[in-house]
Amino acid sequence: MEITIREGGPDDVPAILGMLDSSVAWLVGQGRTEQWGTTPLSENSKTAESVVHYKDKGVTYIAEADRVPAATLTLTDAPGAYLAHLPPPGEPERYIHWLASDRRFRGHGVGSALLAHAAEETRRAGVSLLRVDCYAGADGKLVRYYEGNGFTRTDTYTFRNDWPGQVLARRL
Repeated sequence: MEITIREGGPDDVPAILGMLDSSVAWLVGQGRTEQWGTTPLSENSKTAESVVHYKDKGVTYIAEADRVPAATLTLTDAPGAYLAHLPPPGEPERYIHWLASDRRFRGHGVGSALLAHAAEETRRAGVSLLRVDCYAGADGKLVRYYEGNGFTRTDTYTFRNDWPGQVLARRL
C-alpha cells in the first residue's frame, strides 16, 4: 500500500469528518465510548466548526493510502483554548489537532506516517517542539500510541470535569 501525504483544503472537511466518524464507530465497537461518545462526530456542529477552525489556523494534512484519504491531522502554532490553564512551553511550538484515521486502514501506518510528516514540517520550520494532547483514560492505548511515535508525557489535564487528558511532546 502506497502512502502519500498532501495538504488538505476546504473540500476535505467531509472526508475528515468521515474519518472522525469511523474512529467513533471503531471505539464504540471496542466498548471504548468514554473518549468521543457514541454519536458520529459529524452530527455535532461544534466538531465541524473545530475542524474548520484549526484548518484555518494552520495546515491540514491528509494521508492517502493508494490515493484514498485514510488519515488526517492539522498542525498549528498553539494548543486549543481548553489548555489555556496549563503553563506555556516558553518556546515556539507546533501543535497537532484532530489526528484521526479511517479505521479501514488501521494497522497500515497512516497515522504514524502523518506524525512523522508533522515532525518533519516542524523541523523544516525551524521549530524544535511538537506537541499533542489526547484522551488518557480507559486502557491508556492512545497515550502509548503517541509514545511509540516518539512523544513523551508532559502535562495532564481534565476536560469538562471528567475527561482525562494527556499532553505529550516530541523534541526535534
